Amino acid sequence: MLTNLTYLYLLSPLHTGGTTQEGNLLGIARESHTTFPYIPSSSIRGRLRASFTNQEEKYQLFGNEIESGESLTQGDLWIGDGSILWLPIPSLSHGVIWISCPLLLQRWARFQYPDLTLPPPNQTNLDVSKSIYLKDAIFKPGDLQTWNDYQQWIPHHSTTSLITRVLVLSDRDCATLIQMGLWRQVRVKLSEHKSVEKGSFRYEEAIPPDTLMFFPWGTTTQANGTSADSRTQLQEFLTQQEILQIGGQESLGRGFVQAFSTQGAAS
Repeated sequence: MLTNLTYLYLLSPLHTGGTTQEGNLLGIARESHTTFPYIPSSSIRGRLRASFTNQEEKYQLFGNEIESGESLTQGDLWIGDGSILWLPIPSLSHGVIWISCPLLLQRWARFQYPDLTLPPPNQTNLDVSKSIYLKDAIFKPGDLQTWNDYQQWIPHHSTTSLITRVLVLSDRDCATLIQMGLWRQVRVKLSEHKSVEKGSFRYEEAIPPDTLMFFPWGTTTQANGTSADSRTQLQEFLTQQEILQIGGQESLGRGFVQAFSTQGAAS
């Protein structure tokens, strides 16, 4: 059963390597059908696996490593991809606004809250009598609707208390603004004479800090009588090690996240 959700609140930009590099743009992993950034399950699983130092526990939870002709065995746990729930976008009118869309909200709700009614696009908890400016987009008062029960769609935790200004967009508008709102940095390599070396200029993308993401996880059919113990071990680890580092460019401080679980959304 898909009963376990772990949330990741990004404390620093998170870079998950893409499958291709276009020109001088070092992109990030994106879903093929939506183009939304995501964290591949292999990145999350790899970080969790590396955090367990006891080899017996590691093999029980995540399986063994292929060594000396041994066959690969499956562990007790499966780990899903990390999806965006709320992503912050700069706003000239409100500073920062967290955006989402019906597709992302439904993806989250289907795991634990299937009875929640999806909000239509352009609903917000902000003053709908004033325009909202997001990047190059303008949402006028006539296009906005008041969203009274927005807190049902924000997991209740001290970390998420910063998410106080939210706006639901259409799937298409959300994809466009997320693309515009990605964290980008220009990287150059200087020679000993402090000039830019040929071929060293590039842009790097990352999911911005203060993004709220989540990933599902559970026990596999391989678990034979040890599923409850394996589930408890991972839950205890995530409780004790709230701060994790996921993705690439660790030496640059990328990928720090606060992991947490909740019993439900805010009431």
